[in-house]
Amino acid sequence: MTVSTPYSIHSTGQPLVMGVVNVTPDSFSDGGMFLSVEKAVDHGMKLIEEGADILDVGGESTRPGSESISAREELKRVMPIIEALVDKGAMISVDTSKPEVMQHAISAGVDIVNDVNALRAPKALEIMGDHQHVFVCLMHMQGSPADMQNNPRYINIIQDVYDYLDQRIRVAMDMGIKKGRLIIDPGFGFGKTLQHNLTLLKQLEYLTQLNVPLLTGLSRKSMLGAVTGNSVHQRIHESVAAAVIAVTNGAKIVRVHDVKATKDALAFWAAVQESKRIE
Repeated sequence: MTVSTPYSIHSTGQPLVMGVVNVTPDSFSDGGMFLSVEKAVDHGMKLIEEGADILDVGGESTRPGSESISAREELKRVMPIIEALVDKGAMISVDTSKPEVMQHAISAGVDIVNDVNALRAPKALEIMGDHQHVFVCLMHMQGSPADMQNNPRYINIIQDVYDYLDQRIRVAMDMGIKKGRLIIDPGFGFGKTLQHNLTLLKQLEYLTQLNVPLLTGLSRKSMLGAVTGNSVHQRIHESVAAAVIAVTNGAKIVRVHDVKATKDALAFWAAVQESKRIE
């Protein structure tokens, strides 16, 4: 089993695959499937065997219309899984916006804090500023999960997302978080219409001008079903296509449910890129 290190985010020229380990009862794709510690850890190890470079463990759904849970409940869901997977030697990300969960997860050994709220919660910036060995992903979201799909509007989707992420990068750096520890995520599906998402994906390369690794999460999302008509569990083909498009347009990390299919597609993509260099 090959396990990535945090430094591979920068040191490898190849895109990285982040496998999703949801321990929620209500996530849009796999809610309720991995609620027991044993099932969640087994699923995480299966994703590692399929080639996942990173595992993203989340205990709170951020699907449109979802409601927040308490930090106590989120910790109860994620900490046993994080502790078990860290012991396995996997590179772990915690998908949380709660400072208390960040602190406990960092103490348990996670490598990345993946925050859909971009460290806007009180004390989140301070916690990350105190832990310079941990990466943090800052995501763009208009509104909150409970209301983000209520008529989202932009002047210019790509520029608006760019400006927001640029501002959050600056705020993070002002708090002492080194730029080399930052990752950005444009937040596909988070306060965006189908056309917003498609335009954002097409123009994704523009965000690479921020000079931090770019993470995208398109796997199984409703924007894919809106195009193909497929239900959430039948979106593997369009999910893989979206991941390849994202990488072609500058993504360094793709967050996915279907790890093996994505790794295989990206292996072929990488072979094509290499052939271009040696011609």
